Amino acid sequence: MAIADKRLQRREIITKAVCGKGRKFSTITHTVTPPHHPTSILGAWIINHQYESVKSGNGIEVIGSYDINIWYSYNKNSQTDVAKETVSYVELVPLSYVDPKHRSSTEEVSADATQEPNCVEATISANGSSVIIRVEREFAVEMVAETKVVVVVDPDGFGDDGKDVDFGLGDDGDFEDLDSDLLEDDL
Repeated sequence: MAIADKRLQRREIITKAVCGKGRKFSTITHTVTPPHHPTSILGAWIINHQYESVKSGNGIEVIGSYDINIWYSYNKNSQTDVAKETVSYVELVPLSYVDPKHRSSTEEVSADATQEPNCVEATISANGSSVIIRVEREFAVEMVAETKVVVVVDPDGFGDDGKDVDFGLGDDGDFEDLDSDLLEDDL
């Protein structure tokens, strides 16, 4: 069937679709000052990460917070303590793809932490009174909105008289090796 065929018709359908996407990886440095001068760092980790997303200009802002916990020794490695600090952040993730014909009044945004904030390095500062933490994190964002799609309609349908259409999947056991735990329940 050619699109120039006079029997074919066009229909415009308004639907919700992913109209914008973006991804951003970042490395952030935080300085935490424990109550005692640290002798050595025994461990550093990030917990209690929470975030939400909002549309902002040409991107999506991820607004969140997490707790930094640093287990350290002090007093010439004779005692230990854990320093805790809550950090708030705003990360602007630019949209690398945007459908220019979407209806902006219907925008819904979401963010997914593809790499949760993770401490990749913890060192004692040059003056010896604080700990410098390097944190990596990555977010993927999406914007869903109403948009218009155009479809070609053949008024004669498939011309199959209601018969089942064979898409070549066959019954040769192609799906026996699928892991049913990976399939979503709502499909």
